[in-house]
Amino acid sequence: MDLLELFAQHDPIVLITLGLLSLLAGFIDAVVGGGGLIQFPALMITYPNTAVPTVFGTNKIAGLSGTSIAAIQYSKRIKFNWKLLLITATSSFIASFIGAKLVSTINVNFLKPFIFFMLIGIAIYTYTKKDFGSFSTKNLTANKKYFYGFLLGILIGFYDGFLGPGTGSFLVLGFVALLGFEFLEASAYAKVINCVTNVSALYVFISQGNYIIEIALIMAVANVSGSILGTKMAILRGNQFIRKVFLAVVCIMILRYGYDVFYS
Repeated sequence: MDLLELFAQHDPIVLITLGLLSLLAGFIDAVVGGGGLIQFPALMITYPNTAVPTVFGTNKIAGLSGTSIAAIQYSKRIKFNWKLLLITATSSFIASFIGAKLVSTINVNFLKPFIFFMLIGIAIYTYTKKDFGSFSTKNLTANKKYFYGFLLGILIGFYDGFLGPGTGSFLVLGFVALLGFEFLEASAYAKVINCVTNVSALYVFISQGNYIIEIALIMAVANVSGSILGTKMAILRGNQFIRKVFLAVVCIMILRYGYDVFYS
């Protein structure tokens, strides 16, 4: 069976809808992370009878495609501290693996109220502090940068493996709050780290056959297109634009976790 026959098995309206939502998710994810808050629920709603691991695998293929392109685009404009990136990526990779292992043995719901109120605090602080992330605010020694990068990787990597939604946004926040980066620089670093934390999970899903290739391809193309647009917009419009998108994504996360805490 060729790809055209595979595509013919799906409702064209569903494919177009997924493509448009993946485009939007790629745009948001490239700017400040959090595209999965749109893309994953879209898959779950349009394919409710599909096994969750298959939905995860399909979503990861599309998401990693866009994130990789965004990382490449940012690398052309942002000068990376490669040692800091390596330390943060390594610690996040290990912590993500540990978090994924623990998720089946611990009830994750006990963390959701804490995350919900933490997100409210982040939204209030970001909204009231107008210059938050507008420029570099810390002049740290190299050792402090590497330590904070290691710590950030442990915390966010574990969260990514244990829960996951909004990992890219938490990475951006961590680079701004802990290392004093401006939003544009933080977004660039977050994209590279996000690629690393997703590679191992994607390898598992692909090796197990947990993906729908034709859906993944459509979403990947749309996600990459949105990612290119988002990266260009972030670079062109700068930190204040990224700050506004960050606030919007945090508000979406508050609604999502609020629903989980009070209604789910």
